[in-house]
Amino acid sequence: MLPQMNFALILFLLLLVTFAAWVAERAVFRPRRQRAAATELTIFDRDAAPTLRAAGGEHAVDSERKALRERIERQPLWLEYTAGLFPVILLVFALRSFVAEPFRIPSESMLPTLVVGDLILVNKFSYGLRLPVVHTKILETGSPQRGDVMVFRYPADTSVDYVKRVIGLPGDMVSYEDKRLAINGVEVPTERIGEYEDRRRLSLAPQYLEKLGETSHRILTELDKPPFIQPMERFAHFDKCTYNGRGVVCAVPEGHYFVMGDNRENSLDSRFWGFVPERNIVGRAFFIWMNFSDFSRIGKIQ
Repeated sequence: MLPQMNFALILFLLLLVTFAAWVAERAVFRPRRQRAAATELTIFDRDAAPTLRAAGGEHAVDSERKALRERIERQPLWLEYTAGLFPVILLVFALRSFVAEPFRIPSESMLPTLVVGDLILVNKFSYGLRLPVVHTKILETGSPQRGDVMVFRYPADTSVDYVKRVIGLPGDMVSYEDKRLAINGVEVPTERIGEYEDRRRLSLAPQYLEKLGETSHRILTELDKPPFIQPMERFAHFDKCTYNGRGVVCAVPEGHYFVMGDNRENSLDSRFWGFVPERNIVGRAFFIWMNFSDFSRIGKIQ
């Protein structure tokens, strides 16, 4: 889970406010100040310039005219912090909406791939360009692939962002029984690669290498413990899933994806709450740009 305020909406509102101030500055306020400065300079040239020129020369007159113009044309503080910030906010808004968006990992559901405190970047154009705030896709650039680490808006509460790994694509049959994952009747290969040391909990967990398509990644799971997979509630396309004592089998509907956390025993994901609609996709997580507790974490996400 990636808790957040609706930062995109806040940023969009700031963009509108600063844009309005930027337009007003260029269309109304700056011309008004320039006219006021021209009037004051005319009065200065008529009344004060001759005396100042006689006392200090032409240089003194020029300096005083420059100072007078700057004082009258100076932008008020409220416009500096609105119209003046518009280009910066526009750049941030464009980058965050169409290029890359940062997120912070707050939970252990994606161990060992992502740990608590990882600051990640999410590619916003891998799965199509979308309008900010309304999330309408305007350009098709690609679609999620098995093994991708994807950020999406949680179907049950779209104000919350989740990060999970894409397991099933539209039309796939995904089986997770006896803690063995199979896609379209073919078991996903796994290989035991020792123990994972959880430094936060001071514990060890069995670690495996799993291969989904061309993607190999590590997962944590305890194969010797019985599965306990039960739906949290009835979700959209609930009839596409069958639950039993061994786990769950789901047929992924068109326009939807089946996702799971890499920390299989400690992740609430599609096994419990259903499918991710295509419209809920935020982007593909591709890079850890910082973890202030462990700088060695910086790098590409596998």
